[in-house]
Amino acid sequence: MNQHPPAIFVGDAPGLDFVNSIATPVDTPFDWIDDGEGLLNWLEQAQLVPADALGSIRSKALPGELDKVADQARSLREWFRGFVRKHKGRALTAKSLAELEPLNRLLERDDSFNRIVAAPKGAPSPLQRQSIRRWRTPEALLAPIGEALAQFVCVEDFSNVKACEGPACTLLFADHTRGHRRRWCSMAICGNRAKQAAHRQRIRAQ
Repeated sequence: MNQHPPAIFVGDAPGLDFVNSIATPVDTPFDWIDDGEGLLNWLEQAQLVPADALGSIRSKALPGELDKVADQARSLREWFRGFVRKHKGRALTAKSLAELEPLNRLLERDDSFNRIVAAPKGAPSPLQRQSIRRWRTPEALLAPIGEALAQFVCVEDFSNVKACEGPACTLLFADHTRGHRRRWCSMAICGNRAKQAAHRQRIRAQ
């Protein structure tokens, strides 16, 4: 089993964090969902699937079954990366709906339902609606990813979606800063590198 470093969450949107699950944070590309166990670990860190559901799916999966789902997740990721890169920097229009058919097909496979449960003490109503998902097969792991992508497409202003300006960086993010002046995936990574490069250039100029 591969040892995966902690995943990177700098997209400021779960949909972009999924796209960023393969990245070049330093010098070497790394894929956090390169196999089934990597997919489970990433989903746990992203908090998209409850820990008990992950444990149940891990224990019941047939040999190779989780790896096949990871293959599907990577294919979904690369398709969505292409969509985001094509449309980033400008608002989506209704014309883009036809391009999202693969995502709608994934959403149609979801096995979830709503039920009425007791509300927490102090809530305005004694009852509330709760969304429940049946984790019948490992493929169900793709459902919350699909939800995150759908939420991103329907809520996010693509005018604020940017690619990090780091020369070797592949990370994408939604710029929610005031004035929308964010340039880097992280000031601790690419921002700091840019500052160091500018400092070296000033020294050479002197």
